[in-house]
Amino acid sequence: MGSRIISFLIAFLIFSIVILFHELGHFLLAKKNGIRVNEFCFGLGPTICGIQKGETKYSIKLFPFGGACVMEGEDEDSSDERAFGKKSVWARMSVVFAGPFFNFVLAFVFAFILMCCIGYDKPVLSDVSDGFPAQEAGLQKGDEIVKMNGLSIHFAREISAYSTFHSGETVEITYVRDGKKYQKTLEPKLDEESGRYLYGFVYSTQMRVKGNVLTNLRNSFYEVRYWIYTTIQSLRLLLTRQVSVTELSGPVGIVKNIGDTYQESVTTYGYFSAFLSMLNWAILLSANLGVMNLLPFPALDGGRLVFLIVEAIRGKRIDPNKEGIVNLVGLGLLFALMFFVMFNDIRKLL
Repeated sequence: MGSRIISFLIAFLIFSIVILFHELGHFLLAKKNGIRVNEFCFGLGPTICGIQKGETKYSIKLFPFGGACVMEGEDEDSSDERAFGKKSVWARMSVVFAGPFFNFVLAFVFAFILMCCIGYDKPVLSDVSDGFPAQEAGLQKGDEIVKMNGLSIHFAREISAYSTFHSGETVEITYVRDGKKYQKTLEPKLDEESGRYLYGFVYSTQMRVKGNVLTNLRNSFYEVRYWIYTTIQSLRLLLTRQVSVTELSGPVGIVKNIGDTYQESVTTYGYFSAFLSMLNWAILLSANLGVMNLLPFPALDGGRLVFLIVEAIRGKRIDPNKEGIVNLVGLGLLFALMFFVMFNDIRKLL
């Protein structure tokens, strides 16, 4: 029981850091642009506790699944000269975009710590499978995959991700052998045992290469790019119905997965391994939150940016009341999806 509580607290801490850093982006850019912030809170629903400091109330809400930076005149008309709506469209864009951007920054910081600790998984083949396209094309142990259909490859995981998200597709690969680049076109072959289309690459994501500070900075950028790519491709599969909505995981499912990962890492490899696993989760969640909030859907930052872009083009602000209604409908749909996903998570646990 005690270990489960620790796992829950660690998952809660990761969620808190990711969400609060997102809202901090909105908060800092709002202050920078002279916008009045009425409340800065973690969570949703009724207020559990809070303190008033200056013009802003800092509070904790009942449900720890979100947060908010409540600005004056954000969703309604306000006569206050420091209201959100009184500022230039470019100032408002910077405030809205700052939340997702801060998530990408946080993911980058965590990725840099990870790279400094264990390095990166270089996309070098340890072998090729007998009878599969990679072997037939002449690839061999030691070849480094650097491109797949024009997509730059920096980690071994990216080979796996591309193969998963583009299952069954013919791929043109670029690889390096003895300092020279070569190109081959591979058509995947169905593996009867696994039921998957495979190219025949054999590699390890566990074999890590450590670099210097500059290498770690560069690879931290690629690490964030990898999780952004994974999130976008997962959404594509969802929208094209190649993945069912029932396979989505919400806060309940994520907390369980984080807890399971923590317990397995501690039991099998020790606390340092658990720390690295939690860093991976933090990078994933932060990058994921950044991407999801940039989706052009009402109530999300991306939806707000759409309104602001339209305003910048037409030179006139859209009626705040109409925008507020659209955002309210979007928020209702998001809550409906959240409860559906949460119910689905709970059903999986039973």
